[in-house]
Amino acid sequence: MADEKDSKYLAALKYHEVGRPGKIEVASTKPTLTSNDLSLAYSPGVAAPCLEIAKNPEDAYKYTAKGNLVGVISNGSAVLGLGNIGALAGKPVMEGKGVLFKRFADIDVFDIEVDESTVEGMVSVVEKLEPTFGGINLEDIKAPECFEIEKQLVEKMNIPVFHDDQHGTAIIAAAGFINALEISKKKISDVKMVFSGAGAASIACANLFIDLGAKKENLMMCDSKGVIYQGRTNGMNQYKEMFAVKTERRTIADAMKDADVFIGCSARGVLTKEMVKTMAKYPIIFAMANPEPEILPEEVAEVRDDAIMATGRSDFPNQVNNVLGFPFIFRGALDVRARKINSEMKMAAVHALAGLAREEVPEEVKLAYDNADFSFGPEYIIPKPFDTRVLTRVAPAVAKAAMDTGVSRIEIPDLQEYANSLEDRLGTSGALMKSLRDRLSTWVKRQGLVKMVFAEGSNTRILQAVNQLVDEKKIDPILLGSKTQVHSKMESLGLDHLKELEIVTPAKSEHFPSFISEFSKRKERDGVSIYHAEDMMAQENYFGAKMVQQGLANAFIAGPTLSYPSCFKPVMKVIGTEEGKKAAGIFLLVFKERVLFLADCTAQIDPSSEDLVEIAASAAELYHSLMKKEPRVSFLSFSSFGSNHHPSARKVKKAVEIAKKKYPKMECEGEMQADVAVNKRILDKLFSFNGLSGQTDILIFPDLSSANISYKLLQQLSDADAIGPILVPLAGTANIIQRTASVSEIVNMCNLTALLSIVDDFKRKKGMKNGKENN
Repeated sequence: MADEKDSKYLAALKYHEVGRPGKIEVASTKPTLTSNDLSLAYSPGVAAPCLEIAKNPEDAYKYTAKGNLVGVISNGSAVLGLGNIGALAGKPVMEGKGVLFKRFADIDVFDIEVDESTVEGMVSVVEKLEPTFGGINLEDIKAPECFEIEKQLVEKMNIPVFHDDQHGTAIIAAAGFINALEISKKKISDVKMVFSGAGAASIACANLFIDLGAKKENLMMCDSKGVIYQGRTNGMNQYKEMFAVKTERRTIADAMKDADVFIGCSARGVLTKEMVKTMAKYPIIFAMANPEPEILPEEVAEVRDDAIMATGRSDFPNQVNNVLGFPFIFRGALDVRARKINSEMKMAAVHALAGLAREEVPEEVKLAYDNADFSFGPEYIIPKPFDTRVLTRVAPAVAKAAMDTGVSRIEIPDLQEYANSLEDRLGTSGALMKSLRDRLSTWVKRQGLVKMVFAEGSNTRILQAVNQLVDEKKIDPILLGSKTQVHSKMESLGLDHLKELEIVTPAKSEHFPSFISEFSKRKERDGVSIYHAEDMMAQENYFGAKMVQQGLANAFIAGPTLSYPSCFKPVMKVIGTEEGKKAAGIFLLVFKERVLFLADCTAQIDPSSEDLVEIAASAAELYHSLMKKEPRVSFLSFSSFGSNHHPSARKVKKAVEIAKKKYPKMECEGEMQADVAVNKRILDKLFSFNGLSGQTDILIFPDLSSANISYKLLQQLSDADAIGPILVPLAGTANIIQRTASVSEIVNMCNLTALLSIVDDFKRKKGMKNGKENN
């Protein structure tokens, strides 16, 4: 064990030391490539926003990062389990806090370590920082000073001040406590509770539990000197005095007899197996000391089989982890420019977290935890930190509470749309998907919901995605499969409200005979007999594609459990491509500062020069439909502008020549190497004669191998989000969900497909097969 601890210690040191020391950096959000950029970022251009803010201080939220910036401030007097190690030694923890703010809620942080031990000194320093920050997160300040520091700052400052060691732990513990009470069938007003520890976290937990409905007279708090009782003088302060009770019990062992609940914010070994034995039936034990809990779950299991257990550790079920709270509470508070974080906002966070734990857990969350199967019960009463739904549940709940209680400066008119935007901002594709969803909403208001048919209607991820789509009210889903199986899966997922959706079993559909007849007739010279047609139409991928081809649905979504070829073949056989065209699969790679379209990533193995031209034309049309502007297209090779005469390079060079003649309005260039194509400065420096007016938007690869390998490498090794593959140019709208797609990725693909179905329908109605969308 000692060797293991030494190994982890050294690994942690190496983690912090390697490369740039520490864990954080400051990055520019605006371009700084030219002297003009710098003149706008600093002198003289910076004077303009300064003057505007001087006239109207609220404009600081408009022209600076204040609205998304939190100060993580500590004096290092109570750092994790390390004690009073000082402000400087606590800096790695504060940097880590900044990482968590950014990772889970996209909030920027400056960590500030203050060498000051007095209440007056801390208050004086922090209150003067109000112009800099949108909120203050106090961290690792010892009790009882922390209570007074926070109290005074809340009163003095006009931005949220939140001591996470108090309220963060309390909020997460309270959410788990609510659910533990429900499982154990106990009433909060009846339970007898023992609190171990009388510091910031323990007192905050006790206060919040009382706000939830626990009776103060049923609560017994203990510290290192035993029970806090009326008349005790040793080791007391005004905050402990609030929880002093009239009792003859003096030790924690005395207090634990017949207790329903143990809440530990103290130290390893405080709670023993003998004490647990004396607790009431179905005890609730939250042993939250870090890094070692007051008692281990396996120790409890040795003496009780009816306990509900939570700890602060990630390697045990029911982790009371503050990261479930502070990022999302601040996110909601910042987004309404709240003046404070009040009790109603904290309570909103509690109930949002408790409610989320009762919902079905998406597959991507299970994948993040080695495919563990989470479901509401004794070992799952608190959501997991990597569940992205925490952001979309807690932040809107907090924002709403702030608005309802009058502490917000601005209003959020549509909380559902706000929740959608929160999910988007965690990925680089957020801004793009928001703009596409906004356009889809506009079209839907004009034309009605998009009818979208889904193969594999009983698939868990499909149903979870459909549940979100129904809430968004843009898509009308049709599910394929056995009605009995689909309903059974809905029930197991807690999605009974989806039972009213249309569910079609292909072989039992009224359209089944006509689909067979029409398909066999159309394909009779392609080796498809009436019997083959019947077998095919009984399969969901063929039947779903046929529904689109026959106009019974606007779009079809294949997958997500079958291989890509198994889904691609039915779509091509039934829907096919526009006349005279070949299919191509296009991926969108969404980086932080740009979007690239890559083609062809899934369909044509070794396209000819002519094929490459049509792939480029289809990709350019898709780009214009989605991005509302003309693209710049680069044809890729291992050669740049004739530097190599290999047949493969000549193929691409010929494609560029054909493209410029056939599509003179398409801005394209090549052949060129990939680094030249994606870096305009290199392109202009080495090949100043090139005809591109700006950065490349579309990359056309010479073959399927290079395209497929490239997008998968970029998807895994960069910060880019990959959206696709999008099939073009089809005679009807259909796309294929990848087997690895998460629920959120399926939702994105469905929204994108729905928008494309409207665009395609518009073109067909106007007879504009090769036209442009005008909306």
